[in-house]
Amino acid sequence: VVAVGAAIQAGIISGEFGKDIVLVDVTPLSLGVETQGGIFDKLIDRNTTIPTKRSRVYTTAADNQPEVEIHILQGERPMARDNKSLGRFHLAGIPPAPARVPQIEVTLDIDKNGILQVSAQEKGTGAKQSITISGSGNLSRDQIDQMVREAEMNADADKKTQELIELRNKAEGLALSSEKALREMGESVDGSTKDSITDKIEAVREAIKGEDRDAIQAAHDALEADFHALSAKLYENASAAADASEQGGATEEPTSDDVIDAEFKEAK
Repeated sequence: VVAVGAAIQAGIISGEFGKDIVLVDVTPLSLGVETQGGIFDKLIDRNTTIPTKRSRVYTTAADNQPEVEIHILQGERPMARDNKSLGRFHLAGIPPAPARVPQIEVTLDIDKNGILQVSAQEKGTGAKQSITISGSGNLSRDQIDQMVREAEMNADADKKTQELIELRNKAEGLALSSEKALREMGESVDGSTKDSITDKIEAVREAIKGEDRDAIQAAHDALEADFHALSAKLYENASAAADASEQGGATEEPTSDDVIDAEFKEAK
């Protein structure tokens, strides 16, 4: 089910002045996985020469999420539902942790015969699962062309849908971070501040149920202002604890710029 096409490339043969036409196999449609909110995250772009291999690190969408579902697709549209599903598998054994802490590396590897190997590994425990998708049942050239045309025809509407989902994801991520900060600060947060932030978290979660982008953005911005103040207070507390500790105090867990802020949904 992995579509493999052919492209013509002109290349200069070593030691000669003339040009030869070389026929190479490519991926005529992009390949990737479904992430939070149903967004299709491309790992291998359309017209990439094969064999090829790409990896990306994702994280979880909920606290203490025990497993994730890896849904592989091919196509050009930003929403997973509008692309062709190639297969699914579950990665279980994720240790209990707050949302966005586990790191799950997903790798797509296409060999010269167009066979796709997809693996997912939780980097903390080493737990790993994979699936092999053979080249049988390839899409026809007409089907591929139709999918590309549909992506072009729906580009504007798809962009608006994607932006709404990404805004929801960003707002939910801020709500999770705010909850985590409240937990970490515990009794050092006065009651009125805690109540204010809790109310704004609830407002965010209510707003993201709808499709009013302005309302979601406003709820996000209101919470963000309080979150920044809370984060500054948390940093001050951590610095004070570090100064008072002979060991230099506890440090925050390291973060990685390579972790994509597009969480998997919890597998059900």
